[in-house]
Amino acid sequence: MPINSERCRFILRKTERDLLKLSSSQQAEQVHAFRTTSRRLQTLLEDLLPQRSRNEKKLLKLLDQIRKRAGRVRDLDVQLAALRTLKIPQEPRRKTQLTHALIELRAKHENKLCKLLTKDTMHELRKRLKRASKETRLETGIDPLIVARQMLAAASGSGQQLTEPVLHRYRVVVKRARYAAEFAPKSAAASQFLAQLQKLQDAIGDWHDWLTLTHTASARLGDVSQSPLVAALHNVTGGKFRRAVAALSASPSAQSGLKSLPGPSLQPSRKLGAKSPPLVERTGSAA
Repeated sequence: MPINSERCRFILRKTERDLLKLSSSQQAEQVHAFRTTSRRLQTLLEDLLPQRSRNEKKLLKLLDQIRKRAGRVRDLDVQLAALRTLKIPQEPRRKTQLTHALIELRAKHENKLCKLLTKDTMHELRKRLKRASKETRLETGIDPLIVARQMLAAASGSGQQLTEPVLHRYRVVVKRARYAAEFAPKSAAASQFLAQLQKLQDAIGDWHDWLTLTHTASARLGDVSQSPLVAALHNVTGGKFRRAVAALSASPSAQSGLKSLPGPSLQPSRKLGAKSPPLVERTGSAA
């Protein structure tokens, strides 16, 4: 099944549009759109094309620098969104303080992101995107659906329990597999596979958002014994972890790879996922 050339051209055009929108506004919607579109382009050029030109390599390098900086802003956006949905009567003052600290930290990283989006950088990126649109060769014989399934199989070959670090690895791989599968021509099989990956990505991503927030709150407020707010966040994250594990175990798209894994460890680490550190910066006492 060949690569969908129309989809490829669309992603190249959308990357330029989302980049221009990001340079004008760094609101949550623009940041998220740029990150996902540039990730899709990265998947196309790195996983589906056997060779990359010098222009494509330089393009990926420039986009990666901006995406990493935008990622710090995005991390704070999802933490703020999660925190605002948390309804607990305990420690309203600390919840307000944590919210303000996240807002301040977001402004700091937004400013750093703006400094990357110079006129010269934007000009070069647009030039390289237009060149890539003309030069990228898509006649590779690579089947995006096969590539996506190979990604999932590779992620599950370690024989480890479904712990937080393993689930974090699946989060990254499922996202990339979905982006690869999106470049397959439209078919019933592709649509079904993408729907499975989307459901899986949503469940694991929801857990990771709350895990990141729990890390940040713990770093500022203390552990579960010191803060009822942190204890509540830990409980929510534990529930999200179990739902993500259940979604992964039940997903048809991941079943073949999971056959080699032992039964899931349903209790998240009390260390709150030490192998996937969050974005934490102190801007003052939260006491």
